[in-house]
Amino acid sequence: MADFVRTLSREVLNTGPKGAETREWLVANGLGGYASGSVSGAVTRRYHGLLIAALPAPLGRVLMLSQLSDVVIDSDGHRYRLSSRDTGGDPGGGDPGGGDPAGGEAGEEGQTAALQEFRMETGLPVWRFRAGGAVIEKQVVLPHGQNIVHVTYRVMEAKAPVQLRLRPVLAFRTLESAVDRPLAGAYRITASGQQYEVSAGPDLPVLRMAIEGGDFPMTLDGGIRRDVYYRVEDERGYQSRGSLWTPGYFSGEVGAGQSITFAAATEDWWRLEALPPADVLGFEAERRRRIIQNAHPSLRDGAMAELVLSADSFLFVPAGRVADQMRARAEGDEVRTVIAGYHWFTDWGRDTMIALEGLTLATGRHLEAGWILHTFGHYIRDGLIPNMFPDGKDRGLYHTADATLWFFHALHRYLGVTGDRDTLRLLLPKLREVIDFHRRGTRFGIGVDPRDGLLRQGQEGYQLTWMDAKVDDWVVTPRRGKAVEINALWHNALRLTAGWLREEEGEAAARPLEELADQARASFNARFWCPSAGHLFDVVDGEHGDDIACRPNQIFAVSLDHPVLERERWEPVVETVRKHLLTPLGLRSLAPGCRDYKAKYFGDLRARDAAYHQGTVWGWLIGPYVDAWLKLHPEDKEGGRRLLEGFLPHLDEAGIGTISEIFDAEAPFTPRGCISQAWSVAEVLRCWVKTES
Repeated sequence: MADFVRTLSREVLNTGPKGAETREWLVANGLGGYASGSVSGAVTRRYHGLLIAALPAPLGRVLMLSQLSDVVIDSDGHRYRLSSRDTGGDPGGGDPGGGDPAGGEAGEEGQTAALQEFRMETGLPVWRFRAGGAVIEKQVVLPHGQNIVHVTYRVMEAKAPVQLRLRPVLAFRTLESAVDRPLAGAYRITASGQQYEVSAGPDLPVLRMAIEGGDFPMTLDGGIRRDVYYRVEDERGYQSRGSLWTPGYFSGEVGAGQSITFAAATEDWWRLEALPPADVLGFEAERRRRIIQNAHPSLRDGAMAELVLSADSFLFVPAGRVADQMRARAEGDEVRTVIAGYHWFTDWGRDTMIALEGLTLATGRHLEAGWILHTFGHYIRDGLIPNMFPDGKDRGLYHTADATLWFFHALHRYLGVTGDRDTLRLLLPKLREVIDFHRRGTRFGIGVDPRDGLLRQGQEGYQLTWMDAKVDDWVVTPRRGKAVEINALWHNALRLTAGWLREEEGEAAARPLEELADQARASFNARFWCPSAGHLFDVVDGEHGDDIACRPNQIFAVSLDHPVLERERWEPVVETVRKHLLTPLGLRSLAPGCRDYKAKYFGDLRARDAAYHQGTVWGWLIGPYVDAWLKLHPEDKEGGRRLLEGFLPHLDEAGIGTISEIFDAEAPFTPRGCISQAWSVAEVLRCWVKTES
């Protein structure tokens, strides 16, 4: 296990505003649920919690348990808080207070225990505290495939047994709801022995709680509501104050060398009690070791092993879509899909197809890759795969022009690794259907212009490319017309499908698609090259003519398996991207000096979305840049590997051991957006394998 440990020292954790409160941990359960929080224990986001359960539609992901407020009382009666006071105050006494987010007074709660170390041990968070003469470790584990959380406390050193008080702090709330809008106004707690259940009405699940490993009765103190301030939500322009509720506290003694585990679940008691906590930890640690060992040899140690574990967090069974699971199993299959990013994204078609190679093929999870492709093949409607599935819904939204074209790319990479002709034969009729719909025209103005064979897209009020920021009715980068990467992907899809048809049905079946691809390629090279700029237009035939903005989308004209751009123009395009867009953490979404360029991504939703694709760096774009670089410099794998090294220091910040969604456009490239993003992780893993010497 020690081979896969990332440790944050006391010095790092105590570096003011960049210390423990701004660093976050996350553990997923394989169902779409998770546990996550700041290293300090402060609840700074509405998305933080020890148990965010993945429940059937229409609930979706629901925050059940916000935090455990934990206090150690030593043999001399001194109190030490293990978590930040923002978790709900003193467990076991004191006036909860009104405006103070913690509740209570510092003197009543005691002093804060010294956080000596935080580490991610095989991807699981462990804290080490010194509370007077005692040293205590705390660890969070989520059993895979269950809406269960275990929080284990181990007394590593103590002269005499210490008293541990644990106060569960909760508010049943859907993940995306404002913090002042819980699903219930009143809670009820019932007890049977030392098993406790919190309920909030017939339409919501019951939260079950127990302590294993010691005698820890619960003291019910009447139910207390506490006002909590969510700092990050305030910074992001959202509601930032809401009440959490606590029924009471567990209390008992633990001696040196002993441990106890707080367990909470929405599952039935028989599942919660099926395995002792030590076995749960052991099985989960072993599962994670196997995941690492199944990955490509270059990914089995160090930072890449951590990213392999991060990749695991994105692959999940959509627990809320029960009908899809039943349908797939009836066909002898399984449903798998990809969480696009934590904390707030669900599964997105585009992100899934781009990330599939890095998340599954590089990590040896070929069977799951096939399931993902089958799953999205089932969802095809009118020649499109879903753009995304809203949380708590069982039907997808289809407003995307590129996700379906990435499906061809993902299938090609899958076949290259597995040679799975059965999946090809299953999906090939659907791919022909997709191409036919695109030729005739389908939803959202997506269709081929018969005059030049290029693919156009756009409908008022919709954002259809990956640059999809929208605030109310404002589409920030509509890019309606013929977008550069859409046509690179269209050409690639035509060539790939022609090749598959040639293998399966012969030259006559392939020839019409080759002719379409030839037309699209000729038109692309005639229309997209801008001699005055020395790079490609971002959009041609747009609402305001041709768009000369220098964006990273042009790199796909070189990077894809069937490049649409003529060979003699590869070098100037790659050099333009290198000079104006390349950073140590990915590519800028717009070059400095362009009219709408924004150097920082911050503020409320409107301000952030105004910068989202207007300069902000996207980590995943390092992947296509590495592909393009190696096409120009096929012998320079060392140079390709150096392009990835900027991500390594980042694993100590934001989401520990993973890669953020986006970064500010200029140094110090502050991480922003999701703390853990599927395609950011996937593209670094994929390219690490590709640049192996």
